[in-house]
Amino acid sequence: MFSLSAKRRSFQFSHWSFLFGEIAVWSFVVLLVTGAVLMVFYDPGTARATYDGSYGPLRGLLVSRAFDSTMHLSLEVRGGLLIRQVHHWAALVFVAAVVVQLLRMFLTGAFRRPRTRQWLIWVTLLALAMAAGETGNALPDDSLSGGSLWLIKSVVQSVPVVGTWMLSLLFGPDFPGDRVIPLFYGAHLLVAVVMAALLTAREVLVRRNGHSRFVASLPVRRSARPMMALATAGMLIILGFGFQIAPIWLYGPARPTQSSAGSVPDWYMGFLDGALRVMPGWELTVSGYTLSLAVLVPTLVLPGVFFTALAAYPIVERVLLARRGRRDALGRPKSARRLARETGASGLLDRPRDTPVKTALAVAGVTFYGLLWAAASNDQIAHQVGLPVEDVTIFFRFAVLVGPVVAFVVARWMCLALQQNEREEAEHGVESGIIVRSPDGGFHERLTPVQRDEPAITSGGRA
Repeated sequence: MFSLSAKRRSFQFSHWSFLFGEIAVWSFVVLLVTGAVLMVFYDPGTARATYDGSYGPLRGLLVSRAFDSTMHLSLEVRGGLLIRQVHHWAALVFVAAVVVQLLRMFLTGAFRRPRTRQWLIWVTLLALAMAAGETGNALPDDSLSGGSLWLIKSVVQSVPVVGTWMLSLLFGPDFPGDRVIPLFYGAHLLVAVVMAALLTAREVLVRRNGHSRFVASLPVRRSARPMMALATAGMLIILGFGFQIAPIWLYGPARPTQSSAGSVPDWYMGFLDGALRVMPGWELTVSGYTLSLAVLVPTLVLPGVFFTALAAYPIVERVLLARRGRRDALGRPKSARRLARETGASGLLDRPRDTPVKTALAVAGVTFYGLLWAAASNDQIAHQVGLPVEDVTIFFRFAVLVGPVVAFVVARWMCLALQQNEREEAEHGVESGIIVRSPDGGFHERLTPVQRDEPAITSGGRA
């Protein structure tokens, strides 16, 4: 049982980094509200109709009911374009907040018990958000989403054994077929329901585990949460009002044989696009089946390894720490309670510098992602710098292998250097900038003792 004061602290924030989770929560609330409005006007049908809306350049073209309803919503429904753009911006901000929240939890060790389930929820939310983004982008049935369907078709075909069956299930006998848009529409709604359930479970876990607090931070009033909700919603409205996104009237309706030049996916899918571009065109034949590694590895193996590693890291770390510390300094076996306390159950969070290897792993992962993300624009980079696109692609092939290693070494060295600097300050004091004269006539700087609040936080944690 928790005391009343503990319950009152559960939604107070004591450090700015705890607000990333709140941004994700309120961005998802905006997604639900705007999505409910969009459902009223959107038609997921694929039957052909002649466009006779207000946008002259497309008038008279045969388009799908999905494209026609999206055009009607965007240009003829009062406030429809604002709602649609706010919905899109909220999706982008939600994924960004989830990514930064996961990074914060990893760097501070907030994935350890009793917050492991919350960590797994955030990892699952990231995967579901990417799936929701891809299914949602396909719904307008414009030229940009048509290019995404071609990529999805290639990925499904690369799956061994069951790829052909999955392709017929998604698209039917013909591409793009009449079933993919309604199927993606249903999947989009289902993913949203699952994400809502996971965020609700996360709120329950937060209330159960309590709210962690940095000792050096100042408590924030209970009004912080509604203020955060208003700030998040307001910023999304500003983005939707002032920054155009996904103008489907410029893209035009989807055509199976056409794709927009220079088109790129949403930012959170850029690393997959980059992986596709830098992966060599390798193929492998096994038992009569040809495996297209050039597609299979970047789009299925890479994200599969990434999400598996994220989900398994808390367990792997706990096992490794337990094996390393099963006996005390006298060689006696430690009790199960002591092992649990030393492997994370105490709830103490880390400073990144105090765990150099874990911090270096995070930096290496971010570097790997950033290089793949940049590789998604290899054609644009080649155009801007005046180099052949093949040379830029070869550079990224080596960079994605060497860059994370260099980033790991540098980050670990910086963490160790910061630790050494703190030990020297604790031993000798901090320079005060005050010059004093000694009785023998010499001059020296006065050093003041270090007064640093312990950055650890107690059990619980808003993760």
